[in-house]
This record gives sequence, structure tokens and C-alpha cells, in this order.
Amino acid sequence: MTAQLTHNSQLISLVIPCHNEAGNIEPLYLAIKEVLTHRLEPFEIIFVDDGSSDGTPSMLRELAGIDERVHVIELVRNFGKEIAITAGLNHASGTAAICLDADLQHPPALIPELLARWREGAEVVVGVRQTGRKHAPLLKRMGSGLFYKLMNAVTDVKIVAHATDYRLIDRVVIDEFNRFTEHNRITRGLIDWIGFRRAYVEFTPARRYAGEAAYSYIKLISLALNSFVSMSLFPLRAAGYLGLIIMLTSGPLGLFILIEKYLMHDPWHLNISGPAILAVIILFMVGIILVSLGLMALYVATIHTEVLNRPLYIARREGGRRPLYGHVVTAGTEKRKAIHA
Repeated sequence: MTAQLTHNSQLISLVIPCHNEAGNIEPLYLAIKEVLTHRLEPFEIIFVDDGSSDGTPSMLRELAGIDERVHVIELVRNFGKEIAITAGLNHASGTAAICLDADLQHPPALIPELLARWREGAEVVVGVRQTGRKHAPLLKRMGSGLFYKLMNAVTDVKIVAHATDYRLIDRVVIDEFNRFTEHNRITRGLIDWIGFRRAYVEFTPARRYAGEAAYSYIKLISLALNSFVSMSLFPLRAAGYLGLIIMLTSGPLGLFILIEKYLMHDPWHLNISGPAILAVIILFMVGIILVSLGLMALYVATIHTEVLNRPLYIARREGGRRPLYGHVVTAGTEKRKAIHA
């Protein structure tokens, strides 16, 4: 009984980004209320209206007027899902926060399992979408699989395939996430970068309850490109790698042509023409240019890393769950000093 009272004293924040979700707000609210009220869990629901053009804002205000546990953040325009989630986490006051979509594809019935894994010691509990979603378009499923393979190939942070934004985040992780200042962000990527103990819960996404998905293929491609740029420096270095390959190919080829045609007077009767020789020379020069761009990219990568201003490290206080940060001073400017008791 004592443990149960301790659990109930922990406020749970639910962060829900919304964009034109008028048909989903009420059923989602009722589903969450039923799950958490039945379990006697204290909770708050933070709806973040991401510049909706339908009746979503008025419905959210109405809910907030009848239930003090509902809080509404109205963004002045559509900033995108990642920024909306960030706004919600910035305002979350719970011991843990659960991020979920408003379309009911992230089932509220899974919340008790997320909480159970958290209370077992996990500080990040990730909802993993089960594969084989027959109702999802084939192109989207293929693109999703390719995205995760490429991300894990070019980034240092390993991302579990089909991991979603439906996840529980402990207070210590929320505090770390709120320190990030970068604008071009991928929420799940940043949370994976932060680390901490994690657990995974598989679920089968339901069909969208009402309305149409706001993420078009163009937005999904843009999100994938932003993920590569923000979580990996490989695209920046790709030109250098390509130039090196070209140089290693065209250099020996050019040397072979020089020896075979001009020093050995074409003993193999290859009859290499002038345009072919010119093409090899141009190819070699292109390789030099790309390698030079790659060297410049190393400096740009350093600037990119410094501008992001991510924490140099995140350490856990021995014997506790709260992190202890170092005092970092760079170029005479105090960046951050945060010591949690």
C-alpha cells in the first residue's frame, strides 16, 4: 500500500501536439481520462495547438475550462511537430512525461505499461511500432525501413527501427532535453542522444480516428533530411569521401595512360585518344576539388558542433537517479552550470 501511495503522488504529464485535430480531441481526452483516473494516477494533459485552422483551439479552450488538469499552449502559427513537442516538454511539470499523437494511433491503453516499465527503473520508455502495418502505404513502409538503415549506418547514436515519438520520459531526461537550444531538431533523435536507461514496448498502431494525416510525403522526406543533418556529419563529409574515391581511381588510371602511351609508345595498341586523356585529367581535378571541399567540411563540422552547444557530457550522481553536470567555460563565456540536488 505504501508503494502504491508513493506512485500516486507522482504527477504524470501528457504532451500532445495538435494540428487540425478537432475530430480527435474529445475521444482522446476521454480515453486518457478513463485510463489514468481508473488507476488513480495524478496527471496533467498539455495540448499544444500547432497553428490549427479548424476548431481545434476552441475545443481545447473548452476542455481547459471544465478540467483544470488540461493545459493549452497555442502557437501563433504552424511550427511543426518537433517544436510543438518541445513546447509541451518545456511546460511539463510532471515527474515523467508521455508524448503521444492526437490521432489515437498511439493507444492510450498502452500508458499503464509505459508507467510500469518506468517504475521498474527505465528513464526512457520507447513505444516501438510493430512491423507489417498493412493499412500503411507500401511506399511509406519501404521508406521507413530505408531511413532507419541509413540513420544507423551514418550516425553514432543507434536508433531502434520503428521507434516512435510515443514514449515516456523521466524528469531527469526532460530537464536535459530542455537544455537543448538548436532549432532544427528531431525530438526522438535528441532523446536517444541523451541516453539514460531505456526500455521498449511494442504496440500495434490503430487507424487514424478522424481527419487526415498532416504529414505528407514531402514533409516526411524533409524530416528525414533534417534527421541526417542534425544527427550526423556524414552528409557534410560525403563530398570529401567522393573526391577521395575519384582521385584514387583517376590518379592510377592517368599514370597508366602516361606510361603506356608516351613512355612505352603504346605497346598494347590501345590507341587512347586525346579527349579520353582530357577526360581523365578533368576527373582527377574534380577529385582534388571535392577533397578540398571535404577538408573545408571538417572546419564547418566543428562550427556546426559548437553552434549546437549540446552538453559536453551527462553524468549520473553515484547512487542516485539525478544527474550532476560539470561547469564548462569556453572562450571566457560561461555556458552552463547546473547541479541538481
